[in-house]
Amino acid sequence: MKVGVIFKAMRGPFLVLTPVCVFLGVSAVVASQISVDLQLLALSFFGALLAHISANTLNEYFDFKSGLDRKTIKTPFSGGSGALPKNPEMANMVLAVGIISLVATILIGVFFVWQYGVGIVSIGVLGLLLIVTYTEWINKHPILCLMAPGIGFGFLMVMGTQFVLVGKFSMLSWIVAVIPFFLINNLLLLNQYPDIQADKDVGRNHFPIAYGATISNVVYGLFVLMTILVILICVFIGKFPILSLIALLPLPIAFYSLSGVIKHGVTTGNCSKYLGANVVVALVTPALLGVSLIIG
Repeated sequence: MKVGVIFKAMRGPFLVLTPVCVFLGVSAVVASQISVDLQLLALSFFGALLAHISANTLNEYFDFKSGLDRKTIKTPFSGGSGALPKNPEMANMVLAVGIISLVATILIGVFFVWQYGVGIVSIGVLGLLLIVTYTEWINKHPILCLMAPGIGFGFLMVMGTQFVLVGKFSMLSWIVAVIPFFLINNLLLLNQYPDIQADKDVGRNHFPIAYGATISNVVYGLFVLMTILVILICVFIGKFPILSLIALLPLPIAFYSLSGVIKHGVTTGNCSKYLGANVVVALVTPALLGVSLIIG
């Protein structure tokens, strides 16, 4: 029972983002014809997963304490897990999991600093700040809240993986990180639509609250177009192999999601197929890009 509540509070299905982003970082290393140290990769993956677990469980705890969890309408993609409202006695346990995961992440980061020096400190510090400030502070600043998911999973996770396998940043890792940056920003953006009123009631001020659904739809569409443009340009100039065009295959699904939120707006949660399609785009596009970099 307790294990089930904790796993639910970790938002297990969303943890799949971590291996996708780590895989993309690994693909940038392989594409540069550098051998991958499997022990360092395992430690990097474990650190990234712990960071994701920490972010999710701390978010669950603070959403429960603020009362937000009791206001949201739960969907498979928004509204929180619902674990703590049904099991309030587990709140301190979930908080402990979040803190322990964060401490373990920091210890792994300290090892990599010892291994490579201070070059990776900036990524570690920024990642730490994103985790501890996301729920209580970042969610009150619309532009920062819009960009934070893509920064965390795109730039920090992808580039962090590449760094710990090589010992320095590469231009290719910067470029490939742009793809999950746009798509994971979009993932969280649409998932906020069903919770707009509930979030507003507890003092949040994320992008859809501050600027409305119409402007949010425009931003979503622009992020999709920028993703397409980056892939096409990188293939054209030779940064990506021709095979990387397969990463474009899921992107028309994003326009299906966009059509749904244009039609339904803040009631999109009642039609979760549009949110589900958005998840597919955010996961499959970076995965296909990673495969193309390794094979191509």
